[in-house]
Amino acid sequence: MILSTSREIVGKMIVKTLGLVKGNTIRARHIGKDIIAAMRNITGGEIYEYTKMLAQAREEALDRMIEDAEKLEANAIVEVRFTTSMVMSAAAEILAYGTAVVVE
Repeated sequence: MILSTSREIVGKMIVKTLGLVKGNTIRARHIGKDIIAAMRNITGGEIYEYTKMLAQAREEALDRMIEDAEKLEANAIVEVRFTTSMVMSAAAEILAYGTAVVVE
């Protein structure tokens, strides 16, 4: 599956647009990671535990979006975007979406 954040894929021609595809996941914080994050907040620096958790969430959302596109028999997704929203005080949704297409 070819993924692109642009409207087109260099060297390929979009021959069919299949529509919107999406994939999401909701992740909650872990109390143990919150304690470590609070310590890092005092000393400064990257909170690796959250960085890793969000990276995994983005990959899971992408995988689900690709599965959605495969059901439509797409071989590419253009205009791929991510968005996030808080669904409760300790949980956030990561959503990946784009346009499923067939390219040659």
